[in-house]
Parts: sequence; C-alpha cells; structure tokens
Amino acid sequence: MLDDRDRKILKLLQANADAPLAEVAELVNLSTSACSRRIAWLKEEGYIIRQVAVLDRRRVNMPTTVFVIVKTSHHSAEWLDGFKTAVGSIPEITEVHRLTGNFDYILKIALPNVEHYDVIYKELMRRIELSDVSAYISMETLKYETVIPTSYA
Repeated sequence: MLDDRDRKILKLLQANADAPLAEVAELVNLSTSACSRRIAWLKEEGYIIRQVAVLDRRRVNMPTTVFVIVKTSHHSAEWLDGFKTAVGSIPEITEVHRLTGNFDYILKIALPNVEHYDVIYKELMRRIELSDVSAYISMETLKYETVIPTSYA
C-alpha cells in the first residue's frame, strides 16, 4: 500500500526521472538512503515499470500524428495474436487500444509527414486482415501529458 510519501515520489519522478536523488529525498523529507530504498521498492512492486526519455518530436522529424480507427470481423485469439504482432512490429505505431462501441481498435501513429501514412497503411495491410480502416490526422495537440495522478493508488 502506498503512503503519501510514495505518491509524492511517484509524482516527482514522473515530472523528472532525472531529478537527483538528494533533491527528491529533500522534497519528501527523507534521507537519501531511505528515499533510494523507497524508489527501489516502487520498482520491485511494479509501480515504476520503466524510465524513459520523452523526445521532442519535431527535433527528431516525427511531428505528424495520425489516429487510425480499425474494425475487424475477426475476434479469435489467433487473429488477435497476429494483430498484436503486426502492430508491435511497426515502430511508428506508438499506441494501440481495444475499444468498446462501434470500432474495435484505435492506433496512434507518429510520422515524419502525412504522406508517410501510406507506407504504414500498406505495411499493416500486408501483415493482417482488417475490415475497415479510417485515418484521422491530428491538426494540433491541445494536451499531451505523460504524468498520471497518483492519488488513486
């Protein structure tokens, strides 16, 4: 069970995983060794699954986001395994969610430009059978956040 210090550590590390341990420890009123043990425990228990660098997509020439809505007439475990393999093998596909409602999946795709979507589309179609695929180009990102609330833990 998390306490308030653990939640604060998680919040701080989400904002800046490179924050010096001494700084995190001071902000949560712990010694550096006690804070280090808590962070290690949060990792062991699976609260922290990995630490990553968030890149500036424009600087790495991947500024375009396309959302793709997918319908399929296949729902077997075998097809789902093939779908997971197909989307997992295309690095431009950064997120895939199974949905409720009229559509089966939504994919988030990072691209260097809109024209490159056709390359990804053809690659996906080569790898897996889909019934209906609709693409939507993101014109502007109004909110992008990697930090999630820790108050529910």
